[in-house]
Amino acid sequence: MKKIILVISSLISLNLFAIPFISQMMNEMQNMVLGNQHPDYERESRIVSQIEDSVLEGEVEKLSLPNGDKFFSIYQESETDKVKGGVIILHNRGYHANWEYVVRPLRVDLAKKGWNTLSIQMPVLNKEAKYYDYLKIMPYARPRIAVAINFLRQQGLEKIIVIGHGCGVHMLMDYIEKYSDSEIDGFVGIGMGATDTGQKMPRPYPLAQMSVPVLDIYGEKDFAGVKRLAIIRKEALDRFGHIKSKQMVVKKADHYYKKPQAEKLLLNKISTWIDTI
Repeated sequence: MKKIILVISSLISLNLFAIPFISQMMNEMQNMVLGNQHPDYERESRIVSQIEDSVLEGEVEKLSLPNGDKFFSIYQESETDKVKGGVIILHNRGYHANWEYVVRPLRVDLAKKGWNTLSIQMPVLNKEAKYYDYLKIMPYARPRIAVAINFLRQQGLEKIIVIGHGCGVHMLMDYIEKYSDSEIDGFVGIGMGATDTGQKMPRPYPLAQMSVPVLDIYGEKDFAGVKRLAIIRKEALDRFGHIKSKQMVVKKADHYYKKPQAEKLLLNKISTWIDTI
């Protein structure tokens, strides 16, 4: 009983009850603890220990989950006088909150262009884990996303955009399918629908249910599955999506945007689009 009181007290002090479904999320986390499938926290700890000292832009924030655990994130305030809003960045599978491609370029570039950015560490599994393995731990990402949104709200930011890459898209879509997109103002999906060979998505993304603008952006040389399903995603956006929803292709880019020109095009397309939200 004392532990429950302490957890509730910490939630009140963090204003986490501002998230409407926090009590439901707490119950789900309790059920997950009782299950067999859980993230590899030891690997996550090793990843964080390797990257924490390398953060040169922004500040490390250890955000608190409803159960009292903390997770790693990097918060960088806008470098402009006028702040446009906040951007949450969800990294791809196998990488981290300060990955040198896609993640760090996005969080630093957008801060230069008027956005406060928050890149959060997502749950991880062992290096051999595949898409189907990650499906089992998607619920563990939900509280992190909710806490990240609440953190930006506490900074006084009214407009919040979420950017996901690869598995980060899957995790955000799982969150939206469970709780809706009512707490965000826009979403950017980079390389949407990426899975492993022979492992199909169990169901389409809930694009038809989304009320906020969506940018579906992928590389011209992206994974086959990402490109193959692009027409289905576009049909859903055109038929049910917000008027500002778009689908864009980055020329000569693959899924990882490691070439400087591909990275530059990605950053420009995303920053231009989110300025319209």
